[in-house]
Amino acid sequence: MQIMAKPATQKAGSDIFSGDAWIDVIARGEEPSRVRVSVVRFAPGARNAWHAHAVGQTVHVTQGIGRIQARGGEVIEIRAGDTVHTPPGEWHWHGAAPDHFMTHLAIWEAPAEGPESEWGDHVADVEYLAPTSERSR
Repeated sequence: MQIMAKPATQKAGSDIFSGDAWIDVIARGEEPSRVRVSVVRFAPGARNAWHAHAVGQTVHVTQGIGRIQARGGEVIEIRAGDTVHTPPGEWHWHGAAPDHFMTHLAIWEAPAEGPESEWGDHVADVEYLAPTSERSR
């Protein structure tokens, strides 16, 4: 057993995030594990750019209200307790609602070879501010 030192909180870069967000790395598995876990805290209106993960990603909301969208799909409101899985290669984005903070755990794996994620364009305001879809809880 080993207690791991907590790395410093990092401000998310404007190259792949719009608005203010902060990242705390929780786990970065060493071979044979390739698991990655981070806590991401989004200020109201903040979101990441369109991206896809080689091996998929799971997002678990711990606080607040956010938004998530898969390419070609509707914008979905997410809240504390919600867990969303995006399969390998699915383009998506996630972030806080316009008027709420949102914190989530981001969980993914690095592939055996190649990049973990591919990043695309920033999410335009017209995409981000689209009405959220109704869903059953």
